[in-house]
Amino acid sequence: MKFGAHQSIQGGFARSIDRALTDNCSSLQIFTKAPSMWKAKPIADSDAGDFRTTRESAGIGPIVVHDSYLINPCAEKDELRAKSWNGLLEEGGRTEKLGIEYLVLHPGALGSLPENEGLELVAGCIDQVLAATGNLTILLETTAGQGTSIGHRFEQLAAIIELSQHPDRVQVCFDTCHVFAAGYDLRTTGKAKSVFAEFDSVIGLDRLAAFHLNDSKKELGTRVDRHALIGKGHIGIELFRYLANEPRFAHTPGILETPIPKGDTYRNEVLLLQSLVQS
Repeated sequence: MKFGAHQSIQGGFARSIDRALTDNCSSLQIFTKAPSMWKAKPIADSDAGDFRTTRESAGIGPIVVHDSYLINPCAEKDELRAKSWNGLLEEGGRTEKLGIEYLVLHPGALGSLPENEGLELVAGCIDQVLAATGNLTILLETTAGQGTSIGHRFEQLAAIIELSQHPDRVQVCFDTCHVFAAGYDLRTTGKAKSVFAEFDSVIGLDRLAAFHLNDSKKELGTRVDRHALIGKGHIGIELFRYLANEPRFAHTPGILETPIPKGDTYRNEVLLLQSLVQS
């Protein structure tokens, strides 16, 4: 697996590559702007060029952009939904300018909207972005199912992909904490294999393009999204040992989003994952 971590872009986009290398990463994830703000300064051509050059020199990838936390493609209120659609369109353009291949999207929360209407809205938002970009792929992130959020059942993600006019450019980011919190038991190798067999049956493992590797502070099926350090939560280490050695995921990016102490780096977490790989 191509182990990596979410890295800061403070000091310039290219600095995220330097941080990833310091952490012994072979992939990484970034935000292209502050995740809790709608507005962002345009990416300068020089910044994008520096990032592309630094990445090529480092030979690192795949790279993933995570969308803004504010974006809700299936928002019940028209104003928020319009801002979300425009926001994701902007995110797509920024991702493409940096030459990054994947943009992760949380499908959103329905409010009081019917589920089928929400799924159609998410697909429509995705199609708008894909129609405006060239090689970008949208990754639907599995969710924990808090509140009225969608994406916590594999069937919901499959429906969005089927509704899209560009299904070949819509894949999935599998967050281990979220899937566990949503009720899929991953605590043993046998149970994890059953979950991935179900994923394959409903969506297809060929659409699993990236992982978010997080343990869970909350127990199975609580539908609460709280990340824990690898092996320190309710999932435990066995899942991550299985993923580290599963040939089908040998070239898949596995991105850490674990709650490392403030001011620390992901290096120890990356080294832990790498230590699980059996020769």
